[in-house]
Amino acid sequence: MDRFGADGDVIDISLSTIKVQNWDKTISMIPTYMFTADSFKNWRGMEESGGRRVKRAINLKIASVRFCDREMVNRFSKIQMLSDYLKEKDRDIEMYNQESNADKSYPINGRHLTNLGVFREYATRYLRNNEHCNQNMTMMVRQLAPGVEGIPVEMYFFTSTTNWVEYEGIQADVFDHLLASVGLFDLEVFEKPTGTDFQKLVN
Repeated sequence: MDRFGADGDVIDISLSTIKVQNWDKTISMIPTYMFTADSFKNWRGMEESGGRRVKRAINLKIASVRFCDREMVNRFSKIQMLSDYLKEKDRDIEMYNQESNADKSYPINGRHLTNLGVFREYATRYLRNNEHCNQNMTMMVRQLAPGVEGIPVEMYFFTSTTNWVEYEGIQADVFDHLLASVGLFDLEVFEKPTGTDFQKLVN
């Protein structure tokens, strides 16, 4: 209950008050009648579901998104999780471009893979092969609307545990890996310029 600064476990219920021990171990006292007069969030549904949601995005520089050339496709094919996907996509795209008589001398003609699309596929397969991600609950990697901070690529999935400490560790491990992987797809993570960046421009 945000109004009372309460967010934790109910440890005592009486006729007049309900005692909540917050995550920081402080205690909030809430009038019992407020649970019928005001809204509140109950964490029990999450605990009983067997999974805890992760909903976080990596913002990528728009200027780093490009069509894949042959060298990029060959390089990305060395990534084991993507080799079968790229082989199939490459065959389908080549067939489509031949049937449509696309002029491949200019990349906007016909169909082509993009480094962003390949990265999204990799992230999806990484989550689906991660034993700490709940495979029975909603899982997706989606692109949100571009903005002044680049293109957000959001990872939406549930962990296989509801334990808070384990949840935070799993979430950190997933994003450690994906952030380290971005550069392999010739993409760049968006960051606002710092004092050091401006200093380099002056020098």
